[in-house]
Amino acid sequence: MRASKDQDRAWGALMRLAQQGDEAAYARLLGEIVPLLKAVALKRRCPSDMAEDLVQDTLLSVHSARHTFDPTRDFLPWLMAIFRYRLMDRLRGDYRQKAREIVTDPQSETFLSHPANKVPDRLEQAEELARALEVLSPGQRRALELMKLEGLSLKETSALTGTSIATLKVTVHRAMQKLRK
Repeated sequence: MRASKDQDRAWGALMRLAQQGDEAAYARLLGEIVPLLKAVALKRRCPSDMAEDLVQDTLLSVHSARHTFDPTRDFLPWLMAIFRYRLMDRLRGDYRQKAREIVTDPQSETFLSHPANKVPDRLEQAEELARALEVLSPGQRRALELMKLEGLSLKETSALTGTSIATLKVTVHRAMQKLRK
């Protein structure tokens, strides 16, 4: 689609009205330039989804820069300059994105038929935990069971055991250190 000199003048007049606050003229202008922008994007061999994004980016830029339009000059060169800048921004962004991507060959991935690490069953885990808890004092064991295994808060554990929150914090910390050793 090509715009004629008459079309350029008409769009310039609509933009002047839009600059003066005429919303209907502005809506009409945007509606009329969309097919031109799509045609130019497709002529530049942009994929259809990129062409749609490019048209939207251009419309947003026109909206942001509408105050910079000089009513004494032609509209179309101003519009096409914005379009070219948005196209270059889009191409630069795509280039940067492709430069950061790594293409892998799916055939190079291998998977073992059996897991490399044997996952212990729940019974073994429970027995191991019980053995580990035996090294703790009864107070440490109770505090750890309530807070870490049952998921109670410090406040709830303090109420159940009759121990202060500060003491519970120290007790649980020391119990965890003992278990790590």
